[in-house]
Amino acid sequence: MNKYVERLFNGIIKENPTFVLILGMCPTLAVTSSLMNGAGMGLSTLAVLVMSNMVISMLRKIIPNGVRVPAFIVVVASFVTILQFLLQAYLPSLNESLGIYIPLIVVNCIILGRAESYASKNPVILSILDGLGMGLGFTIALSLLGAFREILGAGTILGHNIPSWDGIGIFVMAPGAFFVLAFLVATQNYIRMRQGKKPRKLQCEQGCAGCSGCGNDYTACEKAEKEEA
Repeated sequence: MNKYVERLFNGIIKENPTFVLILGMCPTLAVTSSLMNGAGMGLSTLAVLVMSNMVISMLRKIIPNGVRVPAFIVVVASFVTILQFLLQAYLPSLNESLGIYIPLIVVNCIILGRAESYASKNPVILSILDGLGMGLGFTIALSLLGAFREILGAGTILGHNIPSWDGIGIFVMAPGAFFVLAFLVATQNYIRMRQGKKPRKLQCEQGCAGCSGCGNDYTACEKAEKEEA
């Protein structure tokens, strides 16, 4: 597979940050009460991810190794601030719905993970495509989660009522987010097994405490998947 296409495919399917790597659970579970909120959060994260990956890749040979994480946070925080101003100016209703979770994009482990494990080690174009792939994967996951929760919980989709269905309130509450996420992850694992692949097992050499999201260096996670396939 072409390395540029592989970067997109990686984030959307192979290492989807929500369904495979199980990263970014705070916004995933908190803001996906509707399709609009899920898509808005996903697209906001995508924009920050692409721009921060680009800048960090451009500066990768300039940023001193000892201060790389603070430097990454400054870059990400700059783009999050710009994004929040744009949302306040042009999409105030979405900005109000997402609330505190827009500023919290600064510490989203998906963004910092890709900056540390990929953008800081690879060329600009590949880093942009990596951010785009991961961002699209995150957006698709949050949109699916939001759509299911809105339909099941509120009996609407994009604000339009579904005939003869009033919804089950628990699905727009916090427990409903866990139920729907579990269902979608189980469905993805079932599809993988039907295709002859085993569910992804994360077996990082450094353990979960040191995880920054698997990058292009293909650590034990990638090796384990190849052995299981």
